[in-house]
Amino acid sequence: MQLQTQTRPKVISVQVLEDRIDAATAIQFKERMRDVTKDGPARVVLDLARVQFLDSSGLGAVVAVKKLLGPDRVLELSGLTPTVEKVFRLTRMDSIFTIHSTLEAAVSHAASA
Repeated sequence: MQLQTQTRPKVISVQVLEDRIDAATAIQFKERMRDVTKDGPARVVLDLARVQFLDSSGLGAVVAVKKLLGPDRVLELSGLTPTVEKVFRLTRMDSIFTIHSTLEAAVSHAASA
């Protein structure tokens, strides 16, 4: 699972450089996310702009990462493709996560918070 991170003041952004998060990659995704976010700012933005497919295992992995961050840190999402956005909407997870249209919008929101 390839991820690209960038730490900025108040926020770390994590871009998923894969086209899917599914049963075959969910565990590796969680482990990599735990590693790249273990020390860092309170805000984590997960950019899913390249992810074209997310199944229930992938959704569960994203939720697990949110829980791993604990109560003092927040996981926000950005760049959801239409297919991935539909998964979040149908499962009502769009009400649990703050979702930004782009990574840039998420980062500027974080900087102004």
